[in-house]
Amino acid sequence: MATPEHEQWPSLPHGLSLARTTAEFTDETVPKGLLRRHHIAPGVWGNIVVSRGSLDFAFEDSLGAVRSVAAGDTLAIPPERNHRVLLTGPVTFVIEFYKAD
Repeated sequence: MATPEHEQWPSLPHGLSLARTTAEFTDETVPKGLLRRHHIAPGVWGNIVVSRGSLDFAFEDSLGAVRSVAAGDTLAIPPERNHRVLLTGPVTFVIEFYKAD
């Protein structure tokens, strides 16, 4: 399902520093928790970075709002906002975590 035109996808705010990056995940190694509803800790932003293939991403508070994230794309995830990853085929990605300076 496409993202409604009024839906705004977040961007990483200025003034954040990279705190850590996950190991590389594939469609075969992705932790099951990422496929269920979850959120990032207060004060921490996530950033999905896809290097091969694509995946879909959904915020749980925006019914019907799904965004495809393809190789070369990134997607920012605000703290405490419920979301999940949807596998659509072969994919390789990491998640970067950022905190305020």
